[in-house]
Amino acid sequence: MSTTTATTTTTRRAPADSTPHVARLPEPLAGPRPARGIPFGRLVRAELRKMIDTRAGRWLLVAIGVVIAGALTVLFVQQGGDHPYGAYLQATAMPMALLLPVVGILAVTSEWSQRTALVTFTLEARRARVAWAKVVAALAVGVVAVVLSFALAAAVHAAAIGLRGATGDWGVEGTVLLGAGGYVLLGLLQGLAFGMLLRNTPAAVVLYYVLPTGWSILGSLWSAAASAGEWLDLNRTMQPLFGGSLTGEQWAQLGTSVGVWVLLPLLVGMVWVTRAEVK
Repeated sequence: MSTTTATTTTTRRAPADSTPHVARLPEPLAGPRPARGIPFGRLVRAELRKMIDTRAGRWLLVAIGVVIAGALTVLFVQQGGDHPYGAYLQATAMPMALLLPVVGILAVTSEWSQRTALVTFTLEARRARVAWAKVVAALAVGVVAVVLSFALAAAVHAAAIGLRGATGDWGVEGTVLLGAGGYVLLGLLQGLAFGMLLRNTPAAVVLYYVLPTGWSILGSLWSAAASAGEWLDLNRTMQPLFGGSLTGEQWAQLGTSVGVWVLLPLLVGMVWVTRAEVK
């Protein structure tokens, strides 16, 4: 008797598609590729929104408006509103020159305190263009604020003439208007420069407001500081701007103080902004 043993061989068949699975990249977008970076005008518009369209910026502008409205109301009530246009103009320009520089400070320091600099400098790696966009945006805000202050002072003076019978006195020279505008814009640029130099809101605000007081204290205690303040105290050298005419020496004093307290901090601050570590 013979036994036949059948051997069955099982062969595993490979799947129809033995290619390993590889994730496919998305298809490239159609259309031409951009040939240049973000336009400078778009950067300026973005910086304008950062300065105005934020809670801090809006409340600061509201505070400036409230202070100016209060000063104009006092003039409108006192003496039947019988004040020259120059008095109304000073009531609008002085509060603006005092508070508007904080807008310039926040335009820079908010990038670092709120940790948005990483996003900003990722979208635009050329930090110098961002810094100059902040300067242009701050000047634009300052020019608009100055024009509005002039118009508001004129409106209140006209209301005093029409409603309270005040004597109309519009005798303000164009140089006085330019000087008042320059006073406000220089203060705004100084705030922006301190913001770039320190990149810290409390430090920049304190330095901006303590510096004039420090000059006054030193001048009262030390005669040499009083003499130096004639050339280095920016508040003192800017005062003749409201007069509308400056002598040659006053122009030299103004240029020296602006160079020390506005241009130098602005240039050094720009260098530091382009090199500082972003966290």
